[in-house]
Amino acid sequence: MDRTIFIKSVIVQLLAVAAISLVLAALLPKSFFESWGWFSGPSAWLLCAAFTASVLKLDPARTVFGAVLAGLPSIVFVLVGVHWLGALFAAMLFGLWCARTGRTTVAGA
Repeated sequence: MDRTIFIKSVIVQLLAVAAISLVLAALLPKSFFESWGWFSGPSAWLLCAAFTASVLKLDPARTVFGAVLAGLPSIVFVLVGVHWLGALFAAMLFGLWCARTGRTTVAGA
């Protein structure tokens, strides 16, 4: 496991999620998230994972797949009303995934 990738992936993912959350919250009414949060939240999470993969030069497909897996346990946090704690937990799992799978080299790059 690469601790540097763990730390960087958690930080980049959390910053990206915070940034997109702030932008969406500024642009959209609360009612949008009450109706469409089930779709917009996971979509933003996956978009941020793709961004994290790009920044850290990780395999995009593997990284987004890891984000899907890491995000699943956060559903429990949402159901009990601690959404942001779930995001933090998911980011930690995501970081572990990224650190475990590591960087891949592309031939000729």
